Amino acid sequence: MNNVNIQEIERFVSTLEKDPSQAKKSKRVTGSWVLEEGKPQFVSTVEYPKGKVVLNTELPPFAGGWGTSPDPIQYCLYGLAACFAVTFAATASGEGVELKRLEVTAENWMDLRKQMGLSDENIIEKVKFTVHAEGAPRDQLEKILALAEERCPGAECVTRTIPLEVELKT
Repeated sequence: MNNVNIQEIERFVSTLEKDPSQAKKSKRVTGSWVLEEGKPQFVSTVEYPKGKVVLNTELPPFAGGWGTSPDPIQYCLYGLAACFAVTFAATASGEGVELKRLEVTAENWMDLRKQMGLSDENIIEKVKFTVHAEGAPRDQLEKILALAEERCPGAECVTRTIPLEVELKT
């Protein structure tokens, strides 16, 4: 339902009920800065169970990029929108709601003075998700929306303080 593998979710939930330690997962992405001018500035090969994809990114042109790739904030917003969409679709499927449409827009408002060394103000002022969904009465979609907001790892990343550890290796 909704292009969500419900059987796999049910299998995973059953596993977690028997062994909660199986819920602990981690992800890793490694990329390299490209020193050749005019090229995308950061490149990463991201592997997933059935393949891999090469992702390029760079600063927006006004901040020193070349305009040949999406900037990192666009990837961040893509990740947030995708995370919210998959959480919404999986939640709807779990609730037995067959969606007819689902579109998620993630946007943010920024003040880049801090990034440029000109201010101490927060860089990210706000993040907003706009969800267009069809397939059930509005009150049922609002319930799914609330559950998705509560369960989405991406939403959690922007709503609570998460410890950040930074390590330099030479």
